[in-house]
This record gives sequence, structure tokens and C-alpha cells, in this order.
Amino acid sequence: MTDIWFLHNRVRILISGAETGGAFALLEISGPPGDQPPLHVHRHEDEGFYVLEGELTLWVGDAVHVLHAGEGLLAPRGVPHTVRAGESGGRWLVTSNPAGFEGFVRAVGSPDPEATPPGPDELTRIAAEHGIEILGPPGMLPGDLEARAA
Repeated sequence: MTDIWFLHNRVRILISGAETGGAFALLEISGPPGDQPPLHVHRHEDEGFYVLEGELTLWVGDAVHVLHAGEGLLAPRGVPHTVRAGESGGRWLVTSNPAGFEGFVRAVGSPDPEATPPGPDELTRIAAEHGIEILGPPGMLPGDLEARAA
């Protein structure tokens, strides 16, 4: 199994869509303390989170959830969300139903942990090619969308 360095996280694709006929994919992600991807929305897949170690805070639409080891949550397609690793970082499983998210991880990531992640414009372009819309920069939360629109 090859590690993929995706933004600032180590990702392992445990089960790919190729293995499930596109039905789902399962990934293991390890993130450093405070790591948070840009606010985004998946157009084609539901994204599930299950914490193995540490703590994750998930913002899914208007709701905020703090998850600890042994807890999980679904971020349904079409709902803006983001996740932040806790003070000690975290390790969690991500499900993609149907499969597809792992293709985005492969397109953005690298087997080289020293590789420079793509900039915001390139990340937004690659995400769009995979049915993911980037809604704002890291740190932006779903509630900030209303303030931005006003």
C-alpha cells in the first residue's frame, strides 16, 4: 500500500472504487494538529468520517460535531462541509459512496511527502474535475457563506 501525501495529510487508499465496481471507496487519513481543508461540497458522493485516533471537528451545513475515537458522521453530498484535526492531530477513515473521492486524492496528492501541494486555483480546478466545489479557503466555515453573500 502506497502512502499519498494529500495537501498536508497522509492518505492510504484501503479499498478503491476499482475494487467495488464504483460502489464505494475507503481511505485512511492521518492529519497534523489543526489541519483543515478548504470548505467544499461534493456533488456526486456522500463522505463518511470515522475517527480512529485523536479528535476531529466537522462542520456539516449549519451543524458542528466534535468526534473522538470510535465516533463517526456522514457529510451528505450537496452539503458544504469541512473538518479540522484536533490539537494532537488525528487518524480517521473516510468513506466515499459512490467511489470517486480517491481519484481526487490521487490527482492532487503525491507519493513524495516533500512535494508542494497545488495552489488554490489549481486545487479548485482539479476539484471541479472530480465533482467537488471549493467554496472558500482553509478556515472558512459553512456559516461564513451567508456572510460572504451579504
